Amino acid sequence: MGNIYFISGPCGCGKTTLVNAYAEHLVKVEKYTRVYVIHGDDFHHGFVGMYEEDAFCAEEQDVNPLAWQQVLKFNWECMLDVAGKALVRGLDVVIDYVVEDELPLLRKFAKEHEAKLYYLVLTASEEAITKRLQTRGDDDLIERAIFLKKKLDSLPENQGHLYDNTGKTVAEEVTEISGNMENFLM
Repeated sequence: MGNIYFISGPCGCGKTTLVNAYAEHLVKVEKYTRVYVIHGDDFHHGFVGMYEEDAFCAEEQDVNPLAWQQVLKFNWECMLDVAGKALVRGLDVVIDYVVEDELPLLRKFAKEHEAKLYYLVLTASEEAITKRLQTRGDDDLIERAIFLKKKLDSLPENQGHLYDNTGKTVAEEVTEISGNMENFLM
């Protein structure tokens, strides 16, 4: 049975950093030999220069504008397609992306692939998220990140899966979650 470790959370909470560090931990400390990492933003950023989050601007381009929901659907299809191919090859998968309403899709996917689904939702204080985004030059994401933080923190299905990393180093995060990963099993 394969494992899917899915790390969600708002922009700026450290999903990508934690996924990379946790995958390294699985290989180096827990001696997993077959781990595949998927960063959802890699698919998201595949739409180079084609869109803004709420509307696609195609005035000066010879492209059909796509709705945000179509982009999101495409991203999820790509991520799950790659994850499915990795699982079929006997790889455990570690993924980061924002899960808003897609948890039923993830559960169905894990069941279809007879995989264990570990689901962790990173959160941090609004101040920490704002500072992280400002530090990396993503001031334009702050409003969206705070909105997502509030939404994800309040979703009933996320209760018991939230992990606040405010003020913690990545090493501390990896140590804490690796010792308690069974708590995040869906």
